[in-house]
Formats: sequence, structure tokens, C-alpha cells
Amino acid sequence: MKALIVDDEAKARSVLKELLAEFSPAVEVVAQAVDIPSAVKAIHQYKPDVVFLDIEMPGYNGFQLLEFFDKVDFKIVFTTAYSEYAVQAFAISAVDYLLKPIQITQLERTIAKLQSLQPLADVDSKQMEVLKQAVSGKRVSKVALPAGNSILFADIQNILYLEADGSYTRFHFTVGESVLVSKVMKEYEPALVNNGNFYRVHRSYIVNTDKVKKIVRNDGGYLVMENDQQIPISREQRDNVYTLLVG
Repeated sequence: MKALIVDDEAKARSVLKELLAEFSPAVEVVAQAVDIPSAVKAIHQYKPDVVFLDIEMPGYNGFQLLEFFDKVDFKIVFTTAYSEYAVQAFAISAVDYLLKPIQITQLERTIAKLQSLQPLADVDSKQMEVLKQAVSGKRVSKVALPAGNSILFADIQNILYLEADGSYTRFHFTVGESVLVSKVMKEYEPALVNNGNFYRVHRSYIVNTDKVKKIVRNDGGYLVMENDQQIPISREQRDNVYTLLVG
């Protein structure tokens, strides 16, 4: 797997290159770039399989690399010291990222993901479109859900609710089977709450308020969704939920 490292800090480029050489020998760093213009040139010249891309750089930020390509035929792993970026855009697009300082176990998991998804070339353009929408502040129409060795692109309007399941999240839909994703629910919360009619009514549930069929005030209070599933409302959120849904 050919890799390009894009980072304006020489030390950061050096550290990542050394980590890849020691712990991921299947990855060959073919070039390095200090900014987006030089990265674009390197991508055209070396045609890397994956680009490790810093976000905060002078001139263009990492997200703007996407603006230079009509078709993205390489995978992107963002590297950032700012965890807030990981909350919304990455979660909703299933694009991988590494938080600085980079941990070896995190790097190894990322490389394993890249290798397992490598045959799915058509995934990248869809992921990048979702990511572009998320980082541009536009209303996102789909969410990318990694399920096994594939990625499901689900229409947000078809999501009934999210259910926390330990360190996993289960997505329930208006049609079709639920999908279990190996991410905690709070990673999806900002993206969905800021993007549509979603609300966290309980520590274990985020619901699409457009899909609520009935609200029941007794027995502690609960919602009945379009599929007749009952969703509990936490005591702390009870008044907010009633105000939101009833007015």
C-alpha cells in the first residue's frame, strides 16, 4: 500500500513515517508534502493508495484537498490534534482519522481497516461526498455506517432511532433490519442533532422526532415510535421532550 504523508510539521511527518515503517511494514511512504498544493502534485505523480492528511495547515486546511479532485481514487486518513473534528464529520462519513499524538494500537487498527476496505473502490466517492457536506455545514442526507467489511450508506430521514449497546450503536430504520456499528452513540450525536430532527431522550437512545407516533406521560414517560417500539424518556429530559414534541 503506497502512502503519502501531508503535514506542515516536519517532526509530525517523521514520527508517522517511523511508526509506519516499524509497525506497518506493508505500507510504503512514497512521498511527503508540507501543504495542500504540494500534496495535489504528489498525488498526481505517485498515485498513493492512502493519504495521511493533517487538518490544521497554513493556507489550505486538510479538508480543502477534496476540492482539487473531481474523483477521489485514494483513501484518506485525517491526522489531527483536535478531537472535536472527530465528533461530527468523521463519525457521519466513516472516514478514518488518527488523533495526535498517534498511538500505535490506533495506527494498527487504521491500517487493518484500510486493508479490509481496499477492494471497495466505489466506497470512497460516497464517503467523501458525505464528508464534504458535513464539513461545509450543509444538511447531510446520508450517514455512512461501517458494518463488517462493508459500509452502508443510510438515508438519515429513514432512521427511527439509535440505541446504545455497550461500546456499539444499533441503528433502527423505518424499513429493513437494524445495523450494529462499532462506535459509541455519542460519536453520532452532534452530527445528527445538528443536522435534523434528532434528540437524545435517554442516555441509551437518540430518536428521530419526525418518527414519533405517540408520547405517553404515565409510567415514567415514554415515546412510541412508528414501528410501535417504546422508547423510555429519562427523568432529566422529560420536560424538554414534552416541550419539544407538544409545545
